[in-house]
Amino acid sequence: MRNWWIRFGCFLTGYNYNIIRNSSEVAAKAVKRYTAAMVIVCILWAFIGYTFSQRYLETSIWGSIAGAIVAMIIIVQIERQIILSMHPNKALYFFRGCLAFMMALIGAVIIDQIILKQDIELEKISYISKRVDELLPSKTIELKSQIIALDSTIQNKENERQLLIDDVSNKPLIKNVTSQTQHVPITTTQPDSAGNMITTTVLKPSTTVLISNSPNPKQALIMPLDTVISSMRNQKAEKDNALLNIRPALESEIKSKIGFLDELKVMYSLISNSWIAFGFWLLWVLFLLFIEMLVLTSKLGDKANDYEKTVLHQMNLQMRKLDVLARIAEGN
Repeated sequence: MRNWWIRFGCFLTGYNYNIIRNSSEVAAKAVKRYTAAMVIVCILWAFIGYTFSQRYLETSIWGSIAGAIVAMIIIVQIERQIILSMHPNKALYFFRGCLAFMMALIGAVIIDQIILKQDIELEKISYISKRVDELLPSKTIELKSQIIALDSTIQNKENERQLLIDDVSNKPLIKNVTSQTQHVPITTTQPDSAGNMITTTVLKPSTTVLISNSPNPKQALIMPLDTVISSMRNQKAEKDNALLNIRPALESEIKSKIGFLDELKVMYSLISNSWIAFGFWLLWVLFLLFIEMLVLTSKLGDKANDYEKTVLHQMNLQMRKLDVLARIAEGN
């Protein structure tokens, strides 16, 4: 069991298991210490990654598990920057401390949004109410202007319809006058100068006038106009109903679209208005910060052990071999 735990620790920290196996107990304990600290941090960030993916990215359970794994991989790679540094400089410690502070803030925000969920939901009521009060006047004016425009259009269409009805009532039938011209042959017989009779046929036009009555064509325009007016009245009724229910509809719309940033605003309002909530949030920030700093403080307090000296010794041997090979190559 001990060897398996050390193997797992070497996997997390990036240490070489073959070297650790032949090193002293001090090096093995360092691996165990780093492993314990990294396991704690990984568990916390796996929970944070899973919750964030499920709550705000709206992923499935497998997507949330993938988010947790990604968060753990990021944490492991960050911690290795310190653990695997043989001679870390002050800049590395400084940046790791700043990163730990930012990660603690982010983690505290996400965890507090879960723990303080009911309190945040209560605070959301006033937040949504304020948002509704801000948007309600413009939405109301917009709906009223649409209703006024529909009223005006309906009135114009009704006037047009009434004019058509009056015209059809006064002239139910329209007199149609058509004329038809035909050429009628007319034959005449006349004697010529020699006394002979000559017959002549001449085509003369003959015009026939036909008068008929047909229904007024404007009658066909009344029914489509009635359909248009009915449709516009339905639209106006929907707008009137929307105007009556605009506040609850707006509240539902805003509530369905509240995201991560909105919840941050709600949480900030909750924390800033309550010393208890602020203290609880600060407690989580410090708790996560100290956990994030476990590996860093362990590295700061450690002295060089035989594992590191073995690694450095191997490096020096390899460099000497390279120098010898370089001199041989130059001699040839």
